[in-house]
Amino acid sequence: MMNAVWSRNAVLYEMNLRQATPEGTLAAAAERLGFLRDLGIDAVWLMPHYPIGEVGRKGSLGSYYSIRDYRAVDPELGTLADFDAFVRRAHALGMKVLIDWVANHTSRDARWLAECPADWYERDASGRPVVPNGWDDTAKLDYTNRAVWQGQIDAMRFWLAEHGVDGFRCDMAMLVPIEFWQEAARRLRAVKPDLFLLAEAEEDYLFDRAFDASYAWRLYHLMNDVAQQKCRVDRIREYLYADRKHVPAWALRLMFTSNHDENSWSGSEFVRLGPAVRVMTALTFLLPQSLPLVYTGQEFGYDHSFAFFDRDPLPACEPNETTEFYRRLIALRHDAPALASGERGGSFVEIRNNAEDCLLTFVRETPENRVVALLNVSPYEVHADFDTGIYAGGYADALTGERVQLCSHVDERMPGWSFRILTRPM
Repeated sequence: MMNAVWSRNAVLYEMNLRQATPEGTLAAAAERLGFLRDLGIDAVWLMPHYPIGEVGRKGSLGSYYSIRDYRAVDPELGTLADFDAFVRRAHALGMKVLIDWVANHTSRDARWLAECPADWYERDASGRPVVPNGWDDTAKLDYTNRAVWQGQIDAMRFWLAEHGVDGFRCDMAMLVPIEFWQEAARRLRAVKPDLFLLAEAEEDYLFDRAFDASYAWRLYHLMNDVAQQKCRVDRIREYLYADRKHVPAWALRLMFTSNHDENSWSGSEFVRLGPAVRVMTALTFLLPQSLPLVYTGQEFGYDHSFAFFDRDPLPACEPNETTEFYRRLIALRHDAPALASGERGGSFVEIRNNAEDCLLTFVRETPENRVVALLNVSPYEVHADFDTGIYAGGYADALTGERVQLCSHVDERMPGWSFRILTRPM
């Protein structure tokens, strides 16, 4: 299996439609696409845009993930015509559109509950639909019933074939049988060969004839732990080597410092990562197999936890230093073949150093390009002492554009959480 070509050096943007604009609509969100494309974003993942259940509704607007109708648009966000206009605008700008797919459950007043046989849902002893995982505004679908498979695939095909989406981010994918995802992937790729499927899960088996990418949850938690000094960077190093042994070379891992769940329930990246936020963000662009993610507001350094069930819009923001930081990282991702993900990406070779519990120093390289990353992933000033060997020479600093010389022997002090990214053609 090979990923769609566009995904191999792509950067994904998660758009929280409810909060991305003061209006909270698809039409207003479409007006933001030009800015995102100028930033360098390649694909936009829309959080669920479907009508939300009324039964057990949380807050004033309910959970995005309590879906009443898989083939409609939430009136709060606009109309189906507005959705189509959003997709057309994104495509005109050269961007892909992924939509959120919630296959495990529906709302407790979903159309399927009223229109489909009772055995489409798991039932308790009293005949009521089972509540999955304590999400008491949802009802669990029964995947022992192949009619549910057909209903899901038909609904996905509706958005793919009739409304032009490019793929799906699949919510809690590990709660649904892998055999379903395999069949869905096979049948939907017959409709759109370059379909892209992202699993919100980390299980390795999801790459078996199903998904292109999955979440790097373990890395995300390790980055938080290192930033909070619960462990050292050698744990990240161990993760990287272990992960390479368990997944195919073409598999992508979504790497992020924030997303809608973590932002709302665990705090913004500034709360969790503190002064480590930039070095951890850089890692998500530099590590092998990465599909970097930018979440709504991160492009402005917006330090806020969005309300999950109510309107809490991103205020008007002007491009700033954080915007430029992301712009340069994204440009590096696009311009450096060594940072591509999958089988065409650059090799990952560590430069051994004298403080491996603090420093992560490595090279990504292809015949066309080399990237050298020198990172102090600790709060301590470190006296760095290491040899660069064949990697010595002239480079450009990826974030400043300045010409720099990487000496064959590095002997310098690196402030806490500091880093340099050097790049050159081969």
